[in-house]
Amino acid sequence: MANNVLGTELEECGRDPLTGFTRNGCCDHHPQDGGFHIVCAVVTNSFLKFSKEQGNDLSTPRPEYGFAGLVAGDRWCLCASRWVEAFEAGVAPRVVLEATHAQALEWIDLADLRANAI
Repeated sequence: MANNVLGTELEECGRDPLTGFTRNGCCDHHPQDGGFHIVCAVVTNSFLKFSKEQGNDLSTPRPEYGFAGLVAGDRWCLCASRWVEAFEAGVAPRVVLEATHAQALEWIDLADLRANAI
């Protein structure tokens, strides 16, 4: 089993909407996930707007992919690099430390994650 950034067992991020690269509810890393969707975030309107401006529209429903679109308050496994971009832009969403994969520490300082934890 994978560990989280706190060094304990990785917890589930969310099932409504169902998140994770393999849609198992967890921000665990999968070898085919080149985006490293390993940061469990609680999205905000400002983050969703930022993400859309960066070319990744997470709020528009895409029924052909079974994706209803995210709304503020949803938990979602974000790419580690996108979270860093949002952090640097001042719009990083809060994170769930217990559900954020330990590998996120390769991109993000634990102090920054703690400062943005729910």
